[in-house]
Amino acid sequence: MDSSFQQRQPDGRGHFRDILEERKQSSDLTHALRSYNPQPYRGAQPCSTSTLNRTVLESQYLKYVIQQMSVESGEPLEVIREEAAGILEEMSQNLQLGFIRLLGFILSKVFKRLFRKIYINDDGLQRLQQVIQECPVVLMPNHRSYVDFLVLSYILFTYDLPIPVIAAGIPLMGMSLLGEIFRRSGAFFIRRSIGADKLYWAVLSEYVKTVIRTGYAPIEFYVEGLRSRSLKSLTPKLGMMQMALEPFFKGEVYDISLVPISISYERVLEESLLAHELLGVPKPKESTRGLLKARKVLEEDYGTMYICFGHPVSVREMAKGKINRWQYNLVPRDLPMRASEDSQAFVNTTAHTVVRLQEENMVLSSWSLIATILMQNLEGIDWDSLAQQTEWLRRLALDFGANLNWPEQLTCSAALSFNLSLHHSILHCKEGIVQLMEEESQKTDSPEDALFRRAVAVLMCASYRNQALHVFVRPAMLAVALHVTATSRKEEIFIFFKFLQDVFSNEFIFIAGRGEADFEEACFLLKKCGALQITNDHITVEETGQATTYFLRAILGPFIEAYQVVFRYLLEESVLVFTEKEFVPAVRSYAIKLILSGALTSYDVLSSDTHKNVLAALLRLNAVTKTRRAQQAGFRSNKGTINRIGDILAGQLPPQTTSKL
Repeated sequence: MDSSFQQRQPDGRGHFRDILEERKQSSDLTHALRSYNPQPYRGAQPCSTSTLNRTVLESQYLKYVIQQMSVESGEPLEVIREEAAGILEEMSQNLQLGFIRLLGFILSKVFKRLFRKIYINDDGLQRLQQVIQECPVVLMPNHRSYVDFLVLSYILFTYDLPIPVIAAGIPLMGMSLLGEIFRRSGAFFIRRSIGADKLYWAVLSEYVKTVIRTGYAPIEFYVEGLRSRSLKSLTPKLGMMQMALEPFFKGEVYDISLVPISISYERVLEESLLAHELLGVPKPKESTRGLLKARKVLEEDYGTMYICFGHPVSVREMAKGKINRWQYNLVPRDLPMRASEDSQAFVNTTAHTVVRLQEENMVLSSWSLIATILMQNLEGIDWDSLAQQTEWLRRLALDFGANLNWPEQLTCSAALSFNLSLHHSILHCKEGIVQLMEEESQKTDSPEDALFRRAVAVLMCASYRNQALHVFVRPAMLAVALHVTATSRKEEIFIFFKFLQDVFSNEFIFIAGRGEADFEEACFLLKKCGALQITNDHITVEETGQATTYFLRAILGPFIEAYQVVFRYLLEESVLVFTEKEFVPAVRSYAIKLILSGALTSYDVLSSDTHKNVLAALLRLNAVTKTRRAQQAGFRSNKGTINRIGDILAGQLPPQTTSKL
């Protein structure tokens, strides 16, 4: 059903090629052992792993930090040097071509079993090949599955591009044999929690900066930090980005190219695991034995994977007029320097820009649209209605600029049949009604058990809806603003739109300072599809646009309902000071009671990611403040501010009051 996707895309993303097609017709061993001649960065000198590590340990920066720590702690310099060397030994990669070939052979076998096709865009690979030779490159993929970093190295090896060094979580290192294979395939391992460990930060920072300064290899890391369990873009983590950009700030490299890479799946290997994690079930420990036990996934069909290599982003071009690099001349390059406000703002904007580019280049399948409709019909929907709504949503998504893999000859009915087969673990059709699939109930099941099974099915479906949210979220916020404010005045509608962005800026990706541009984009898109009429300073919904704005409001509805439930919990809770560890299960228990009583219909509120996003939003809006309780970091709620935010969100206070938050 994907054959026409090889045609040129109208938005300039170029030709997409199935890299598995050749693998299915030729020898995997020949592919793994073929000649491999990558063209590295022209400014790079040949450098071994041991030389790279020695450069890190002998850097003036690390020597300075070690000396300062020795003075502060009273420990001998040699003791701290040995500790730094141990950290680097634990952390560093040991890239070896032989292991790349071994992994390439294994992955050829695995990918052919798991996926029907793996599409990549030729133009993106050609741009990457060019820019890798011109300046240091940072590869920045989104992170939705453990497959992500494996498939990227596989692609680069296949097309004679330099293998990157890849930031990986420390648990992967503990996977005995596989951990060592990953290390020798370019992975360097970072502890999940570094905290205030000054020496660890210094070693990691110098390691990243040395790779970039020397042009040793492209460096790859996930700007979102962790794998997204909801398949939705996560708020960027800025630590690694700050490290990667510092060589440019200090004039140690002329430029750095950031390459956004968008990876999406018709079906994710970990879909059930991710839903269980969101519901509080601990993630299984990463181990070789656990991976071998999970080999039954090879018996399943995971459809198609899409990888889109975006246009490289020049840090030098982005920094023009935003960063005064003269300030870095006031301190020797080798010494630590606290990031200035403008550089921090630049790092934040750059990170958010990369995630937005990942979203814009994301390739969506028909399943993401079907899942979006199913999330608004959780009790089931008849086949014909689902087909009609899917066709309508397909046209709307294309109007909104979605990069959609939907061959022209593919009918909606055929798309439904295909996805019913592919996603047999999530949905089924009974007597013409398409419904979510749930695990079989047991006689001893409690109402909570039944609700948990239902929640797993809903959150699995929601994850695929989430892959498409970036296409609809801005028009959806405009639709909500129009409905809640009940006015046609553009200024008032914009104020409420901006309020929604402030509340949901941890839920969705918005670039700071672009609120007005986002609003104008939403107006343009809804006007383009015939839903709005815009005259002078007024916006009105056309009669023919009522269905569109209703549908868009329903997309955002579960998130609004989930946030309001958390607000209610905090307002009713007698304990003012709490930790995140206490907060997440308490909110989930509160929501479960509401669902069982029939007072709540949204299952999104059961997600631990939602709880953490609400908490982060309230902290940013000064509705909660950080505090300490019994030597633990905690939060203190401001019930008056929380109540006011909830009232504005419900339309019970005029939008003008948002400026007083």
